[in-house]
Amino acid sequence: METTKRKVVIYCRVSTQEQTTENQKIRLVDYAQRQGWTYEVFEETMSSRKTRPIKQHVLTMLRQKEYDTLLLFKLDRWARSTQELILEFTELYNKNINIISVSDNIDLSTATGKLQFQILSAFAEFERNLIVERTMEGLHRARLQGK
Repeated sequence: METTKRKVVIYCRVSTQEQTTENQKIRLVDYAQRQGWTYEVFEETMSSRKTRPIKQHVLTMLRQKEYDTLLLFKLDRWARSTQELILEFTELYNKNINIISVSDNIDLSTATGKLQFQILSAFAEFERNLIVERTMEGLHRARLQGK
């Protein structure tokens, strides 16, 4: 049992009205309670890539340091792309906000969690670099073809 008292925001998300956040919420609330943490639950249903108002609200509260920990069921419940995940997690990490993903077994307050995040970040940067290279090659080919 951890001795540090944390103020935790729990974020649950599903993509359709037919799904429920209940399973995520049960596991995350249980996790927070076992740690003895104070928590608040935020749930988002049927969101799109561009409109996730609950997530934006949670992100604002984290930026304002109303909570010191973000507790998620899975990383893909927070972000829809690796780039989005890395950018937002890097910002939160730099603000000393801890991030825990229960199903992914990632806790950025641990050495292992930090390593996992750095590996994820490296792959995201590699992916971005490949996209830039392919784009440049395509533009070069188009110029050679007079386009």
